[in-house]
Amino acid sequence: MLHPHTELKFVSPEIGYGIFATALIPKGTITWVKDELDRIIPKEDLKIMSAANLENLLKYSYRNSSGDYVFCWDLTRYVNHSYSPNSMLTTLGFEIAIKDILPGEEMTNDYGTLNIIESFECANGPSLNREMVCPDDLKLFYSSWDMQISASFACIEDHTQPLASFLAPKQIEEIKLIHQGIKATPSVLRNLYVV
Repeated sequence: MLHPHTELKFVSPEIGYGIFATALIPKGTITWVKDELDRIIPKEDLKIMSAANLENLLKYSYRNSSGDYVFCWDLTRYVNHSYSPNSMLTTLGFEIAIKDILPGEEMTNDYGTLNIIESFECANGPSLNREMVCPDDLKLFYSSWDMQISASFACIEDHTQPLASFLAPKQIEEIKLIHQGIKATPSVLRNLYVV
């Protein structure tokens, strides 16, 4: 489930559509929660899919740590990549704002966290540190992403969480323990699919 203060808008012919904030989404706000309508498609099922469905699945899903594909039912699939994202996937089944997302600003994440299959050039161009988004980015950049996620967890209980009702009791308990400093924020490296 995508944060309710967002909308789908056209970005450019090269990029297509993106998700934009319609109100301030503060750092530490949960921006997306994997819910019961999102489909988990086992990697073994790819060989029995039609070419058109396989193309859509590979374009609009991400791989979890088991190598299975998570296909979001809502507009989350239009969240675009950025080398300087404002939202990041955690290991707890949700994304969190790692900086304030201002009204009218595009919500982005780093596709390097999503177990991509093939490297690609970002339509927004390269960054200072990266020429392309690559399958091994999670192994290379997890420590930096961990710091950003951890800093965001420090703010998580400071804000209203519109997606709180989509969290499972286990997720709520984990958030409390992390926010209270009882438990460390789990490393995003746990999302890595190892072939």
